[in-house]
Amino acid sequence: MLGGILAGMIIGLPGDAGAQEVTLKLHHLLPPVAHAHKNMLVPWAERVEEGSNGRIKVEIYPSMQLGGRPPQLADQARDGIVDISWTLPGYTPGRFISTEVFELPFMHASAVATTMAINDFVERHSEDFKDYKIIAMHVHAGQAFHSHEPIRTVSDLKGTKIRTPTRTGAWLIEAMGATPIGAPVPKIPEMLSKKIVDSVMIPFEITLPLKVDEMVDYHTILDDPVFSRINTSTFMIVMNRGRYDSLPADLRQVIDDNSGMHIARWLGEIWEAAELPGLKKAAASGEVIKMSSREVAKLRAMVEQPVIDRWIADVAKRGIDGSALVSEARALIQKYSK
Repeated sequence: MLGGILAGMIIGLPGDAGAQEVTLKLHHLLPPVAHAHKNMLVPWAERVEEGSNGRIKVEIYPSMQLGGRPPQLADQARDGIVDISWTLPGYTPGRFISTEVFELPFMHASAVATTMAINDFVERHSEDFKDYKIIAMHVHAGQAFHSHEPIRTVSDLKGTKIRTPTRTGAWLIEAMGATPIGAPVPKIPEMLSKKIVDSVMIPFEITLPLKVDEMVDYHTILDDPVFSRINTSTFMIVMNRGRYDSLPADLRQVIDDNSGMHIARWLGEIWEAAELPGLKKAAASGEVIKMSSREVAKLRAMVEQPVIDRWIADVAKRGIDGSALVSEARALIQKYSK
């Protein structure tokens, strides 16, 4: 009798072999050398594993190792093919509508402020994410132009072909008088080396693993005290909802503690810091151009309100008050910029 009681006590000890252990598969598109993999996803996985005392193991599969194409990553998490995906909402146009507001021109201020703002925002606007547990939303430091020819003025953009990953990015490029070419990040080296595009709009951090500095000589940012980049892209780390719901309560809590506003500032700081090495390499191998404040004013007049108005009109067809979302997003970015 005593032996049975002792056995029961041993089995009930936390962290023993009887406690449920979980392996989660996280899939993404970039190589292991990329900033997102080594400086964000791997540390996040380590935080979860440590917080669960080793009961959750996160296996990360970079470079689409589990199959499919980058635009399928959101579906893979939704359908349970993988447990977690890191991807861009914009890779599935028209599905994640509300968060597009943060990609509109002259909206984004800094990776920290905008990342905190978007995580705050989705706590109230999660309708597009009903099939997912949102681990976190984030942005990068913002788009710079990386081009074969120098971009110093608004007129230098006219008639050029520019790569973009999202529909709002395409609208922005069209408003510049240029032609958008849609493609995911892994296609950038081929598009630049074969001169399929004249320039790409990406942050400096991703230029390093893609070796963009070896393909172009010019990199353009904006000479503006608030908007050094014309816009940004939104990203999401999302988990299959059923998989999350199946976890015991204590392991769901570990995921929750490493989600949303709990990690938003950390994520933003990671992406801000990631720009410096890429910017340094670009300056060493080519020319980093600051588009003058006079030209920035021309660019802003050309693209800001027309693109925002186009987005507001588009989402109105879905019964969404885009004007209210624009005001809310701006207020949140301002709040977290202080």
